[in-house]
Amino acid sequence: MRTYLSLALLSLSVSAHAATVDLVHPADAARVTTRDATLDPTVRKAADGGELVAVTFKPSASPSLILAPKQGTWAWQPDGTMRLRVQNGMPWPVTLIVDVASGDKHLKTVVGVPPGPPQTLSVSLKATSPRAFGMQVGPPMPFDDGKEKRLVATAVDGAVDANAVTSVTLSMPQPGAAQTVLFGKLDTVAGEGDLRAAYTGVVDRYGQYTRGTWPEKIDSDEGLKNAANRRQSWLPPVAAGGKAAVTGLDQFGGRTDLPALQATGFFHAQKQGERWWLVTPEGHAFFSLGVNAVNLTDARTYVQGREFMFADTSGASGRFGGVSDSRSDQGSQRDNGMNHGRWWDIYSQNVSRTLGNDFAAAWRKRSVDRLKSWRFNTLGNWSDPAFARDHRIAYTVPVIIKGDFNTVSTGYDYWGRMPDPFDPRFAAAATTAVANASKGVKDDPWLLGYFADNELAWAGQGPQGRWALAVGSLVQGPESPAKQAFLAYLKKTHGDAATFAKAWGVDVHSWDQVAARGFKAPDPSEAHPAVAADYIAFLKLYADQYFRTVAQTLKKADPHHLFLGGRLAVRTPETEQASAAYADVTSINTYTDVPEHGFDVAAFRKMDKPMMITEFHFGSADRGPFGNGVAAVGSEEERGKAYARFVDAAVASGVVVGTHWFQYVDQPVTGRILDGENSHIGLVGITDIPFDGFTHAVTVANARAGGGSGGVR
Repeated sequence: MRTYLSLALLSLSVSAHAATVDLVHPADAARVTTRDATLDPTVRKAADGGELVAVTFKPSASPSLILAPKQGTWAWQPDGTMRLRVQNGMPWPVTLIVDVASGDKHLKTVVGVPPGPPQTLSVSLKATSPRAFGMQVGPPMPFDDGKEKRLVATAVDGAVDANAVTSVTLSMPQPGAAQTVLFGKLDTVAGEGDLRAAYTGVVDRYGQYTRGTWPEKIDSDEGLKNAANRRQSWLPPVAAGGKAAVTGLDQFGGRTDLPALQATGFFHAQKQGERWWLVTPEGHAFFSLGVNAVNLTDARTYVQGREFMFADTSGASGRFGGVSDSRSDQGSQRDNGMNHGRWWDIYSQNVSRTLGNDFAAAWRKRSVDRLKSWRFNTLGNWSDPAFARDHRIAYTVPVIIKGDFNTVSTGYDYWGRMPDPFDPRFAAAATTAVANASKGVKDDPWLLGYFADNELAWAGQGPQGRWALAVGSLVQGPESPAKQAFLAYLKKTHGDAATFAKAWGVDVHSWDQVAARGFKAPDPSEAHPAVAADYIAFLKLYADQYFRTVAQTLKKADPHHLFLGGRLAVRTPETEQASAAYADVTSINTYTDVPEHGFDVAAFRKMDKPMMITEFHFGSADRGPFGNGVAAVGSEEERGKAYARFVDAAVASGVVVGTHWFQYVDQPVTGRILDGENSHIGLVGITDIPFDGFTHAVTVANARAGGGSGGVR
């Protein structure tokens, strides 16, 4: 129930550009209402001398405080910023929803208000997000600008007519108990200086976040060199030749403590009892413990257009700078600003500070030595191809199929549209891609196998996303090979168009109407079960055509090595079934607490096929980068626990033959040039300094999973 206060609690001054609302010194020019909340007009003095009044939000769906003009509307500057003095009255963080309205239009943001002294909350009067600044996650709030604590809303959605604001609503999302927040003045200022200040000077000369501290943070070249080259004290003794003294493994990392399997001279997959294994060239069981993106270039970040974010941009002007353009119509680039121009390769520059100017070979040696000491045995996807020449650790090779073949949109299209495998040009492109990928490696016993493409959009988003590939094929014109294949199936299944129309519940009288561009396919329904049945059949045809084409092309060019599937992310059951049928190992990228929450373990057991998890991670936000990854945990310590839980469950499944961590190096604070990702998910930081606690937990888990023994403590 909404309560109207009898007192006039707000004072209001209106101009063409600004308005001030003061809950402490009321007048009669404005109106305040509450819904499941109470306002105590008692003036409270803050530690900084400011004055505030308390609002208590009661346990309910959406307790609210609503501020509105007594008459008419507030006229605020369209490109301005709303400021509100606020203090959390609880000893824990609270969530505050801010809704600025002009009639039916709304501008909304959600902010976390930590306990502590008063802060100034700033909300831009137009939509914004970290994506507009070229990154996926914005700086943590609040921050100290040298004068006061500022809580800037970095994600604001919607739109309002700032010249005709009708209300400001402050609410909470269903608190479990009464929560008290103190408020002072609300006013507006011209421009978006507060928003820019939130991003100003957030990166130092080493690529580190300037406003935080953590154990691995450094402040000098000498400190960087010492930390990056230091051997972790808990590692086991070093054997002759500089290799960790690991026992129970063959030279490829296969387990000599288990019964021998078939030795073919190359890696392959084989079942032993109730468990699937990868098998080394020497015939020993091998659980692939891998790391993705072990390379020097993943930490490039754009500088041009956002120089104000960096304390020192000189690195972008020398040998560690370059120019790129990441703009595209892919989903990964939607709403991504500052995505082209000059970039800075921060990680490479830091590596050069520790290893000298000619550092690439030394970095590869140091990286492999680290990985093997942490009990990893595989270089996952996107790793530096130059590692293949080192012959000291198993590696993988991607086959990226590009060409002028037809493509199909599923609406998701994060990395682009789906290739049309029914197009003869796709098979030709696959032949070229396989030839390029296998050149110089097809006789190498250290090659684990090949991946095909990466995270293709096998499905769309939303409740009907499973059918997106079928619907996307039918909307194309008659020249589309995918549509031709679907039409051929429909004609064979239903015969004449009238029978089809009845089965699908659509108003068509000839097959030409279905073949025409723009045909709107219906969603499946109980009234017309044939729709779902036909979609499933076509999705199977589509996936079979793709995986069969790639498998046959790959095995013809290189019969020795494994086809490791397509690194599936967004997918359907039909995709998994086709991969299991044609690939030697199905690869799935999943970001869940345990593997069985990311894919159907029972289905792979029933198919009796091996699979490999080729991307997973756990991130936290306490080591610099703003993001905490796709699978987030609360702290650095929790990352190690989560890693062990995940890998232990994978080993116990009986069908998972490997787990590949994403990724080796933390992402840049300001976002990688590919898509703005900026999370703490690495084994090492942007400075190339290992995270000791995490890598120790990883080493113990890897040793238990099959990475060998040898004194891990």
